[in-house]
Amino acid sequence: MIDHTRLQPNVTSDEIKRACGEAVQYGFAAMVVNPAHVALAANEVQGSPLKVCSVISFPFGLSATSTKVHEAKNALTDGAREIDMVMNFSALRSGSADLTLSDIREVVRCVKDFSKNVVVKVIVENCYLTDDEKIHACKLAVEGGADFVKTSTGFGSGGAKVEDVKLMRSTVGPEFGVKAAGGIKTLEQALAMIEAGANRIGTSSGIAILQSLRS
Repeated sequence: MIDHTRLQPNVTSDEIKRACGEAVQYGFAAMVVNPAHVALAANEVQGSPLKVCSVISFPFGLSATSTKVHEAKNALTDGAREIDMVMNFSALRSGSADLTLSDIREVVRCVKDFSKNVVVKVIVENCYLTDDEKIHACKLAVEGGADFVKTSTGFGSGGAKVEDVKLMRSTVGPEFGVKAAGGIKTLEQALAMIEAGANRIGTSSGIAILQSLRS
């Protein structure tokens, strides 16, 4: 259930390689990296069941839709098998829900044309939204054909909150994916998110969390 993340702007190639080895060793669901590191990560995890996940329009979501699509295509070509795209939540907050929806749809179409097995997660960045906007954002992600909604980039003004995960789960229903990410560093936090309805956890502290579980 854990996505191992290395998204800091100052991360080195050696750190990406080391994190990929950790992700394989601990049986994580995915290794999440920036687009520039996808090819490296894919090479490192080759032959393992671990998937490489690329973020798209990270962390603001404000790239043009065509740019997001191009970025997703490049990531898929480089070996990504999951895509975490940042929603254009500025458009949503501005009352342009149609733009937000078409943005999601175009990226999802691009990804699913490549392979229907590639998972698309939509980051809604809850820290900038009202509860009504969070609900609207989740509904747009479902309507847009995505597979998951995700709480946060981890680079906004706030991260994952239990109450947000509960709200997202109640909005998308039991079958849709909910990923909690941003500031999850302990076993207690991870379990609280899962109890609230998350079925994927994004964290750079996955090893510490698993070690706490096993101790």
